[in-house]
Amino acid sequence: MLPLERILLPVDFSERSPGAAHYARTLACRYHSDLRVLHVLPPAAYPLGAVEFGVSAADALYANRHAQAQHDLSVFVATELPDMPVTRLVAEGDPARKIVAYAHEESVNLIVLPTHGYGPFRRFILGSVTAKILHDAECPVWTGVHIAEAPPAEAITFRHILCALDLGPHSTRTLSWAWQFARDTGANVSIVHATPLLDYGEAAYFDPNWRVMLMNQAKDKIAELQHGVGTQAESFVESGDAAKVVHQFATQLSADLVVIGRSSEAGLLGRLRANAYAIIRESPCPVVSV
Repeated sequence: MLPLERILLPVDFSERSPGAAHYARTLACRYHSDLRVLHVLPPAAYPLGAVEFGVSAADALYANRHAQAQHDLSVFVATELPDMPVTRLVAEGDPARKIVAYAHEESVNLIVLPTHGYGPFRRFILGSVTAKILHDAECPVWTGVHIAEAPPAEAITFRHILCALDLGPHSTRTLSWAWQFARDTGANVSIVHATPLLDYGEAAYFDPNWRVMLMNQAKDKIAELQHGVGTQAESFVESGDAAKVVHQFATQLSADLVVIGRSSEAGLLGRLRANAYAIIRESPCPVVSV
């Protein structure tokens, strides 16, 4: 089985948090995981009056804010994760940094959280706090734009897993994770790879059979990867935009989960490659980036 001893569920009490909790509950029950539920309070901008009245007044405001968060978290757990042994935590600071740091310090095996809308600067580029976590987290991240629509935990099933490979150095890890998860859940696995779609001007510089050559090379690489991992999954190679190709096959196969890889390289387009967030935004089902 996959080593999912510790699962982290960050919640912000938005309408998307219950759906993420349903998936976290399903996974924690299946893998007998230690489920941690974390709420991060953004840094407070205390009113000027608190400073004028001294440190004690600011401390009181912080205590009240923290106590309210603890109460809200207890209500959330009781409502969405009843009768489960759950560790509840409240922290204060930048949400993405706190979540990533906690996951690293506590050796978390999986983070489950929904996506949100765009924000300023880096979040505008990458998509949200979720995107920053995708970029920085070392463990797999389970997310999706449709998580808010998740059925109750007891109704969640996994029948078909789609593993999207870019055939980079981390593809073995991605395929291994997808294959093992499918074995754990009794699901089928399919592999998809998107080859580049060149326009007419670009194609003129290549051999007329460049498209066939690329597809054959991709099929050979997939066969090599499957041999190394010991898998025998059905595979598809399609020319086109990666996010659109993955969406097409996820829909066609009625996939319950898409598994993609993240590079271990540093830099803005290291862990979160250019296509990864687009795939997550367009996927009709949850996506786990490994």
